[in-house]
Amino acid sequence: MGTKKKRDCKRTAEMKRGRYHNKIIYYTDECHEEFSGVSIVPKRIDENYHYFHGRMWDFFSFLMQNILSLPIKVVYARVKFRMKFVGREKFKCCKDRGYFIYANHTQPFGDTLIPSLANFPKRNFFIVSPENVSMPGFGGIVELLGAVPVPCDFKGMKNFLASVEQIIQKNDSITIYPEAHIWPYYIHIRPFGAVSFRYPVMYSSPVFVLTNTYHSRGRGNKVQIITYIDGPFYPDESLKFKERQQKLRDKVYECMLLRSKESDFEYIIYKKKT
Repeated sequence: MGTKKKRDCKRTAEMKRGRYHNKIIYYTDECHEEFSGVSIVPKRIDENYHYFHGRMWDFFSFLMQNILSLPIKVVYARVKFRMKFVGREKFKCCKDRGYFIYANHTQPFGDTLIPSLANFPKRNFFIVSPENVSMPGFGGIVELLGAVPVPCDFKGMKNFLASVEQIIQKNDSITIYPEAHIWPYYIHIRPFGAVSFRYPVMYSSPVFVLTNTYHSRGRGNKVQIITYIDGPFYPDESLKFKERQQKLRDKVYECMLLRSKESDFEYIIYKKKT
């Protein structure tokens, strides 16, 4: 038996004995419960919300996303998680066009930087819930870093979709977390629907899958994240709109499920209430 296989077997046994377990979270609903630990009253995002702020704002947003915040992102990823990317070269085939990235939602702060590091130097944006841009004193900074909040009503959809379309037309990327809610360090993939896959279908855009997996960094509870990038996947133009959405969703979900099996360290255990 090889050294790596022995180490993996030992780690699995230790996980089963509970050596590494430092927290257990009990849940009732995989699709709607949130465990980010932050409670924010969301502001209303409607037809009056400004997605476009002018060239000066866009310039400062670029500085924040790709220059000023870059050292923080790199240091955080390397020091806290010894982060490793597998498959980054797959982005190269779409470097001259916009695309969507779908990822599992397992880090309150890390999820804001991992996709941006993965496909740097392409500028990356995030479709987020209104709570993300509602923090007093920080909402504007989150917007500068690329947050695009989903509107609260149908009237706000026109400006929202115009913003999404503009990002794709500028050959930038947009990250979406289809699981919607944060489950820190969760090593499995939660069920999600096909609703968020309407965007790549609308704009006939390629889709990449980003799956974060969790691994031990030796003794104790130190975690390494290995991020797998897969794709591109394209909407099947031979199908009807809803069928294209569903097929794309199924491809992404199956890909995440397969990659999630690479995780071998359960830093937080999630148990369903009985």
